[in-house]
Amino acid sequence: MTARTPLSNPGVRFPPPFIFAVGFLIGWFVDRRGRGLPLSGGGVALARIGFGILIVGVGLAAWGIVTFRRARTAVIPHHAASQLVASGPYRFTRNPMYVGLTIVYIGGAVVLNSAWPLILLPVVLIVLAHFVVVREERYLSDAFGDEYAAYRSRVRRWL
Repeated sequence: MTARTPLSNPGVRFPPPFIFAVGFLIGWFVDRRGRGLPLSGGGVALARIGFGILIVGVGLAAWGIVTFRRARTAVIPHHAASQLVASGPYRFTRNPMYVGLTIVYIGGAVVLNSAWPLILLPVVLIVLAHFVVVREERYLSDAFGDEYAAYRSRVRRWL
């Protein structure tokens, strides 16, 4: 039996926000191509609600980024992590940046009054989980061993 070489990084080759952007743009394109599926009658109130949701998502994602920067560890998932971060929003979710991006995505759909991006959101999240989160978790398990296992047992993946 040969020994496995430890992973040097999660192996994610593209910025995860692209997954959200592609899903959202496909939904927006379908909506604009005459297959519009509004969430409601629209109006200023709906747009304000959407912007409020969007701001909450940006805030959560930014809090996650700031927490990583303060810990001096990699934000971009094709770089190695210098340490396991379990403070700030990472006390509540192992993926606050992705939860924040999901909330931004939902807020954007509400602002545009379009259900199509929301219909595609489960696909976006499945792609994210399969091609990003699973790889990141495998890397963190490899890099931080029991410390990551204990963290995983305390903190949910999402919320």
